[in-house]
Amino acid sequence: MKRALLLFSLLASSAAHAQGSPRTVTIGLGYIPNVQFTPFYVADKLGYYRAEGVNVKFQHGAVSELMPLLLQGKLDFVVGDPEDAVFARNQGAPVRYVMAMYQKSPVTVFSTKPLNRAADLKGKTLGIPGTFGSSYAATRALLDAAGLREGRDVRLASIGFTQLEAVRAGRVDAAVGYLNNEVVGLRGAGERVYTLDLSAAYPMVGVGLITLDKTLGGDLARKVVRASQRGLKFTAGDPARAFRLAQPVFGSGGGTLEVLRASVPLMQSAYTRANGLGASDPAAWTKAVAALVKQGSLPAGTKANTFYTNSLISKTLR
Repeated sequence: MKRALLLFSLLASSAAHAQGSPRTVTIGLGYIPNVQFTPFYVADKLGYYRAEGVNVKFQHGAVSELMPLLLQGKLDFVVGDPEDAVFARNQGAPVRYVMAMYQKSPVTVFSTKPLNRAADLKGKTLGIPGTFGSSYAATRALLDAAGLREGRDVRLASIGFTQLEAVRAGRVDAAVGYLNNEVVGLRGAGERVYTLDLSAAYPMVGVGLITLDKTLGGDLARKVVRASQRGLKFTAGDPARAFRLAQPVFGSGGGTLEVLRASVPLMQSAYTRANGLGASDPAAWTKAVAALVKQGSLPAGTKANTFYTNSLISKTLR
């Protein structure tokens, strides 16, 4: 018996050595533990990363703090806006956006006063978090498409992340926020909310996975993306169960099921039905990058495919 047990132990040890120990991967998640990161929490809870031979750890913080850690090799991936990758790479950082959690940016202009088209903003004060990021890029594209000039036709007021309170208190006429955040909160409080769709002017994909160029050389990135795609698929298919699985991570103050349900439509599109969850629509990238060039944020002639790749996306996961 002892010999049999010893033989079994040696064989198991040999098999484990042959397969290799699970690779520990750290993913930086912008902000704090929150319902918006449910697909990643679910992929961990259900063992999708482990099935790929990956032991995942999450590190929360501001994306402005996480991106330097990615460049220093202290993080393997960061979940951030596509603009985070665009502007970093434009400045020489070897980063690339590799999987879209949202097919459409959740950025919207919202108000509790009638608001039906961009022209209705003329003569109004529009609250923005600040002159940075996806919300500012989308706002500038919207105003440009409507022939409205910043400052002359529409006053932009930097109000930080107080959009809901600022609109409710009447400190601004409208604000730039998120369909799956402030809009959900106001409607949940029983208020009528008017929104403007910015995607025609700025059809950029939303938050997603960003990694270093050198990580694309092996199979690690493909494994992490595949597991994350499975998390996306599970969340989109059963948001209520996904919420229950993920809530122990983000707690009772980290967001509601209503927020997650409002996020699910952003995860899917006609493009993903044909090309797999997490794929980026090249046409959307091309138009959005053209808008950034027009705004002077990127040099003339910049090519959209410089900043992203769909090469890691599994088309069988739809």
